[in-house]
Amino acid sequence: MNHCGTQRLETDRLILRRFEPGDEEAMYRNWASDEEVTKFLTWPTHTGVEVSRGVLADWLSRYADDDYYNWAITLKEFGGEPIGDIAVVQLQEPTSTAHVGYCLGRKWWHRGIMPEALGAVMDFLFDAVDARRIESRHDPRNPNSGRVMQKCGMKYEGTLRASDRNNQGICDACYYALLKSER
Repeated sequence: MNHCGTQRLETDRLILRRFEPGDEEAMYRNWASDEEVTKFLTWPTHTGVEVSRGVLADWLSRYADDDYYNWAITLKEFGGEPIGDIAVVQLQEPTSTAHVGYCLGRKWWHRGIMPEALGAVMDFLFDAVDARRIESRHDPRNPNSGRVMQKCGMKYEGTLRASDRNNQGICDACYYALLKSER
């Protein structure tokens, strides 16, 4: 893989950028404090902006690594304030595989924002990083996440029973992936 770190990406409506100092307030307000947003995620709902500040400090320190990919999702019309995030949560170098995770503030659900963001990240990972496989997973009780993957061309590969854990406890995991050769 040709690691080049988190680069600014732009679509018709979105700018995907590195998180910056000061984004913790928007992160907390727009998605991290919302139990409905974090319901099926693997990290707990933030109980205060200080939790978001600590998470953000960790993320900012990791941008020094060329193999770290984590974007703030911003709407051009919303003035650059983050409304969600999308990141490579696991890299498997031997198979050139990137596992992508994402979340978006509830106010922006069902507007096509996440497929637009995921599509841009997938293009970047295939074209710039030279990933051969991009995958993601979701709890079957959260089918909207699977629809995002399908809209981006990912193919359903199967469900691993009781193989994951999120804020609902032990859960099944529906896996989707797209190979570079299938684009």
